[in-house]
Amino acid sequence: MKSLRGERLSSEYQKAVYEIISTSLKNRTDKIKGLVSVTGADVSPDLKNAKIYVSILAKNKEEEQATFEELCAHAGFIRHELAHMMRSRTVPEIRFFKDGSMEYGEKIDCIIKRLEEQEKTGGEEGESK
Repeated sequence: MKSLRGERLSSEYQKAVYEIISTSLKNRTDKIKGLVSVTGADVSPDLKNAKIYVSILAKNKEEEQATFEELCAHAGFIRHELAHMMRSRTVPEIRFFKDGSMEYGEKIDCIIKRLEEQEKTGGEEGESK
């Protein structure tokens, strides 16, 4: 169970990492394409490691993967920028993870729509008989 301090720090790191990606990193490299959202952060209790969950909305899967790889490659730069933004003794080592919740939600929406369409077409056929 996370402490209140741990939850607060995770939230602050999430906001700070998003700000760094959307400003400093986009100005530094042109390989970040699409919309990058930081959906979560999980900072370890000893503040040495942080898992940053990102969702990337790009034109295609190749562009999405290239953007994710670019984020991973610039983890040191983002950590350096965090050290300037956050006033703490230690800045955690950052590791990025893809957050698949958006894709999962989209998949569930498609399934529900398909079921509703089947129900409509099945219900109309049943009424005409």
